[in-house]
Amino acid sequence: MIKGERTGISRNLRKMAVGTLSSAVLLAALSIPAWGDAASEKRVLTVQSGSSKASVNGNAYEIAKPVVKQGVLMVPLSVFKKAFGTEIRLEGENRVRLLQGPHTVVLVIDNKTAWIDGKKVQLPAAPTMVSGTLMVPLRNVASGIGAKVTSTQGKLSISLNVTDKEEQRDEDAINTSNGKTRIGNSYYGWSINYPSWMMVGRGSDDESGTAFNDAAGRYYLEVHVTPQEVELDTDDLLEQLVKEVEASGDIVLHEQKIEAGALPYARIVSRDVDGVLWESRQYYDNKKLYELYFADAEAVHYRDMDKHAGLLDSFRTSYNGSDKSLKDISTVVNGLREAGNAEYGIRLMVPAGWQIDNREMLYGAEKRGYLSVSVTSAPTGANGTLAAWAQRLQDWFAESFVKDAYQIIGVTPVEISGVRGQVQEVRYTYGDKWITEYEVMVQKNGYRYYLEYAVPEGQEATAASWKKVLESVEIDYEAVPENFGRIGEEGFLTDKTRMSAKSSRTYRYHIDIPKYWEPVRDQFEQENIEYAFAGGRFELAVQQDTTAEYVVSQLKRYYNEAASVPRASFKLLGIEQTKVAGVPAVSFNVHQVKNGIEYTTRELVFENGGNTYTIITTLNDANATEAQQAALDRTLSSFEFVK
Repeated sequence: MIKGERTGISRNLRKMAVGTLSSAVLLAALSIPAWGDAASEKRVLTVQSGSSKASVNGNAYEIAKPVVKQGVLMVPLSVFKKAFGTEIRLEGENRVRLLQGPHTVVLVIDNKTAWIDGKKVQLPAAPTMVSGTLMVPLRNVASGIGAKVTSTQGKLSISLNVTDKEEQRDEDAINTSNGKTRIGNSYYGWSINYPSWMMVGRGSDDESGTAFNDAAGRYYLEVHVTPQEVELDTDDLLEQLVKEVEASGDIVLHEQKIEAGALPYARIVSRDVDGVLWESRQYYDNKKLYELYFADAEAVHYRDMDKHAGLLDSFRTSYNGSDKSLKDISTVVNGLREAGNAEYGIRLMVPAGWQIDNREMLYGAEKRGYLSVSVTSAPTGANGTLAAWAQRLQDWFAESFVKDAYQIIGVTPVEISGVRGQVQEVRYTYGDKWITEYEVMVQKNGYRYYLEYAVPEGQEATAASWKKVLESVEIDYEAVPENFGRIGEEGFLTDKTRMSAKSSRTYRYHIDIPKYWEPVRDQFEQENIEYAFAGGRFELAVQQDTTAEYVVSQLKRYYNEAASVPRASFKLLGIEQTKVAGVPAVSFNVHQVKNGIEYTTRELVFENGGNTYTIITTLNDANATEAQQAALDRTLSSFEFVK
């Protein structure tokens, strides 16, 4: 549960390839250019177990040898692209999507669960990587894309009618498959030509970064879009590019500002540490920064990159939704974007403008709200019921928020993927704005699925999306039992009286930390440790080259000066002499208001054995419950020195 100090979900933009084409290797194994000279609408792919020879309409070519796994013939996934022009996308870390006309097949690497046209099916054998190539069960995938499989004298023939004819294509010639000549993202507003080699790779979860590659790993292209309120001219853009490249250790071979044309931009050509040449471009438009990174692994001289000018010059900071020749790679539908984690069997839609972390299943936008999803093992006995679960959540609020800072609105039933659960609606505040939170609880096969959707006051768009988000949730309840054993309960629900013993040999102390606190820095052999909890924080710092007397004198000066200026946001409650672990200490107590949140800070300074210790506790007024105060008191009283 995200109820500690509120922090925005952040990410760092960088080249996903990190200066090398190695990241395209897996995608190269997944996808290869469409068969070039097949003019017939009917295409027949022929393969044979143990043979590296395959053919399309009688034209032979080399493939990775099909293998038999659990009695099932497994073939390279790329044969479907080669034969039928099947579009193949790598999504997340281990999910692959195939698109063939009206058909969609979603595979999960090393998992027998698949989705064919939206329906969950069980494959006889899981897709798996063999020597860098993704092998898939031939019959299941072929039937999933609408093909027919026949067997003659040990050879399998897969036939499919392809309505759009393919033509022979050069390296950067436009891909006319399915009538699409350009490709782009309607949500982020950009487009570019669609050459025959271009395959959609794995980009960022929120689609702000998109990757493309070819089959052989020669070409690699990334497009990034980020908000940029401050206008940038070509000097700014070029400076950013040069700094970025030099910081990565690459060598700038050529730099240029392009002022002519509808949209000025900056470009550089560089050589990375592996010797690969890159062309990088930056554009500023629509209060956004657009970045292109293109690599050609066979380029030798910086002028070799000029032959790709036709492709890169075709980039536009716009998307024409009425252009039927433009292929949209955005997953945004009705303001929502697809998200989820296949390992946990969870798929859902989240507001398009939110940042996405599918690994942690954390989604949101600073000050606009968030959605978090977690899966844990269910307790046994009486504590394992939905009613007990809802009661424990209500108890948590009573322990974490003072009476006037939260409200339990009610509990309503819900059904997700055929399993009945419940939604608890609550409201709470840290002292400024109120937050409405919907807590979804579903339990199946000994596991709990918990979704938390938070709507800050005044965020009408987030509130309006809640019903659509809830309706979009799909859970495969067999995925977790197949992939996991026992996984711990929600940390924030841990009994607040439970403590964990910690010690530092370097700084010679012992302390007990409540198990429900979340570590921010918890390496006790380092100078600083820090923990967060609902509406509060605990910090401990050790200095070896500064006396306690000096630290106290500096703090007295600071706090007395701050208190001498009358203001409602700051009040010095007192400076007191006390003891910690039997040694003299000075305690500073301050009440403050920051961003509308009222809180009290206590700062303890003391010295022992040449070390000066500072302990700082912070607790919001809205969270200053007896349970939270008692946890802090237990922690402070547990501190002791050790030899």
